[in-house]
Amino acid sequence: MIGTKFDGTGKGANKLITAASGGVGSYAVQLGGHHVTATCGARNVDLVRSLGADEVLDYKTPEGQNLKNSSGKKYDYIINCAPAVPWKTLKSSLSNEGLVMEVAQPNFSILMAFIWGIFTFSKKKIKIIVVSLGKNDLQFLAELMREGKLKTVIDSNYPFDRAQEAWAKSAEGHATGKIIVEM
Repeated sequence: MIGTKFDGTGKGANKLITAASGGVGSYAVQLGGHHVTATCGARNVDLVRSLGADEVLDYKTPEGQNLKNSSGKKYDYIINCAPAVPWKTLKSSLSNEGLVMEVAQPNFSILMAFIWGIFTFSKKKIKIIVVSLGKNDLQFLAELMREGKLKTVIDSNYPFDRAQEAWAKSAEGHATGKIIVEM
């Protein structure tokens, strides 16, 4: 829609990835290409920068809360992995034809914006993403991993009998990367 792809090809774009140190966000940063601004907690700023973000905002600072990068440029698209970000904040950060890809569990304002967008002609759009990877997608990601271009950040490992603890930690929303449950 805005002429860019996750493999870094296509038209250049100014992108924002929220919750960039989480399980989905950490992959999105690595696949971002072009100019990537990312938000995360202060303890993960260096990690997210090491994953490839050009600029990292602590989500607790005024800049991070308002999604404002240092250049002042609006984002061509936002990959929103943080469920607490309201549509008003996302919308004000978008370029005129910007797109929000909602990956997190949508909050009420996001759902209403999605429904409203269906019935209006606004150029700023929101899409709720349900990921379904096909064989080619998985092969592409596996090849990036083999080449060392994509890595998995692991927060913690749990044995299967402690899966409930793993789920609780995931639900807190502050894991850094993936939480593994070993079978």
